[in-house]
Amino acid sequence: MNRFSIYIGGKLRVRLITLVFLEYAVWGVYLISIGRYLAQAGLGSQIKWFFAANGIVSLFMPALVGIIADRYIQAQRLLAICHLLAGGFMLSAGLYCLGAGQVSFNSLYPLYALSILFFMPTVALTNSVSYSIITRAGGDPVKDYPPIRLFGTVGFICSMLAVNFIKIGGVQMQDSYTQLILSGVLSLILCIYSLTLPECPTGGKRAERSVAEAFGINAFRLFGQRHMAVFFIFCILMGSALQITNGYANTFLSSFSSNPAMADTFAVRNSNALLSLSQISETLCFLLVPFCMKRFGIKKVLLMSMTAWVLRFGLFGIGTPDMPGVLLFILSCILYGIAFDFFNIAGSLYVEQNVDKSIRASAQGLFMMMSNGVGATIGMMGAGAVMDRYVFKNSAPDWSSAWLVFAGYMVAVALLFAAFFKENDKIG
Repeated sequence: MNRFSIYIGGKLRVRLITLVFLEYAVWGVYLISIGRYLAQAGLGSQIKWFFAANGIVSLFMPALVGIIADRYIQAQRLLAICHLLAGGFMLSAGLYCLGAGQVSFNSLYPLYALSILFFMPTVALTNSVSYSIITRAGGDPVKDYPPIRLFGTVGFICSMLAVNFIKIGGVQMQDSYTQLILSGVLSLILCIYSLTLPECPTGGKRAERSVAEAFGINAFRLFGQRHMAVFFIFCILMGSALQITNGYANTFLSSFSSNPAMADTFAVRNSNALLSLSQISETLCFLLVPFCMKRFGIKKVLLMSMTAWVLRFGLFGIGTPDMPGVLLFILSCILYGIAFDFFNIAGSLYVEQNVDKSIRASAQGLFMMMSNGVGATIGMMGAGAVMDRYVFKNSAPDWSSAWLVFAGYMVAVALLFAAFFKENDKIG
């Protein structure tokens, strides 16, 4: 048993669990429900910009902040600074909505985008802080961190359920700007908490990672290898699906409130609680990835992910909030774990096993850039155009057709992937 495992009866472990719980609780308060609020505030056509901000910021801010943490400012202090700014802007966004008679995109979006600008780097910073603290306590991050990280997903789910069931002024938080205020407050609490964490010394001049490495630029030479080039191209195509249901699923479910026969169903009144099944599934499917990678290989695992995305979208397209149609929504949420984990986790493992160790960090950065940056941004803009065509700028909103368009897109991606991706012999 290592020193970390027995450190003051697990006191340090509890502190890190608290850190990751709060980190993802900040995110879970609004990520799944903000689309529902925006649609009710008359900004349904602008939802794409709120989610595209996540992808755009992911292209540069985590790497930039990582360089600062490596060389100049201790990671736990930088984490506090980022949460101070992220929380301040998010709180300002919520207070603006509180005082505005009619919410304006031009006023709300800059505040929200600035909050995202400083929040997105905190996800990687939380990992860095945890790794540093575990290492300095004599532990092994590879072994000791995953069970701790699990509580981040627990925090995300708890926030989703809180926003679903808590009412302020008779209005559920998932229908209100109060979700932005709560997220801002939690972020400020985490700012203070971060300052109480053990020191995470910088590398100073000893920090060897260059700017090119931090941004994944060194790994672009992997495009010279056919199988890696094809892999990264499909990372963009698959990454395009990652944020679509986060942005529109809750808004879609709330749209049934206009139908008296379905307005009081659980799926409509408690859509955030229903969608939290997706995060629960994600947690459970995480454990299946290593087994499936070894048993089936990367190509079949990614095809499983693509198939799950097809079903995820298709089931939303044909489901309804009443019985038995709601069972299709539940199945869609269960499939999310396969759709998300079998791409993100398996893809990361594939990169780890197929690149030279000298550029592994850069290659992982490139994987995240292509999928969660470029892919997610393009995907949300494309999804926004589809939603405008079928829903927000259509006199007779047709959600079903929009979901089936997304399902058809993933069918095309799967067929192209099956035809063009040749599995590397190292995996299997």
